Amino acid sequence: MIDDKLSDVEEAVRKAAAAEIVPRYRQLAAHEIVEKSGPHDLVTVADRLAEEHLTASLTRLLPGSVVVGEEAVHADPSVYDALRGDAPVWIVDPVDGTRQFVRGEPGFCTLVALAQRGEVLASWTYAPALDWMAVAVRGGGARLNGEVLRLGPGGETLRVATSHPDYTTPDQKRALLGLNVEGVDARPCGSAGLEYLAVAKGELDAVAFSWELAWDHAAGLLLVEEAGGTDRTLAGERFRITGGNALPFTAGRNEATVERVVRLLGGDA
Repeated sequence: MIDDKLSDVEEAVRKAAAAEIVPRYRQLAAHEIVEKSGPHDLVTVADRLAEEHLTASLTRLLPGSVVVGEEAVHADPSVYDALRGDAPVWIVDPVDGTRQFVRGEPGFCTLVALAQRGEVLASWTYAPALDWMAVAVRGGGARLNGEVLRLGPGGETLRVATSHPDYTTPDQKRALLGLNVEGVDARPCGSAGLEYLAVAKGELDAVAFSWELAWDHAAGLLLVEEAGGTDRTLAGERFRITGGNALPFTAGRNEATVERVVRLLGGDA
């Protein structure tokens, strides 16, 4: 369904970023930044306009498809229900790492995934300030700027990026504290999409996240899987983009890494 459109989608992502995100990078005015649920949950005019741009271009590329975007769902939560339907769904996070974008830091990206009936078929992770474009296709591998990503064994220390403490409940904090053991180097995450890319590149061994919004995870989970990694929830199941996961969950470079992280999150050192 998507193999003959991979380059078209990549071009659409690049064009949306060039038109709506890059011109506002380090150029945002105060009135162009708004808090959603609180001071750590920001949205900018770039988020909204880039999502509108992508919604128009992606649905043109695949007639009959729909878009589940972060900003559209914020305006109308029922939009999220499309993930459970039969139509192809574009899952869009126009600016992942909005805090970094607002601060003028390069660690932000645009995330797009194509899914149908709960299965992610392809994904695009584009970091315009870093000139990185990562593409994954189910059964077709993962690439960064055209170079194949393939994970190998890790080192002695397990490097893990975790949910930022500002976004966790007391129970989730306790679970994540299980990673504070010898042999594990855990730190708060930045852009979720770029943390998944770090796993796929072998620079990070795993991520451990406590929320399940599809636009933050769909693209990266496929990227890690196609690079040779895997994922598990606290219940030992694969992560479902449709929701209802036992949290926290992890994605990592191999089965052994993921099993170890799940044990630690569950309090079994």
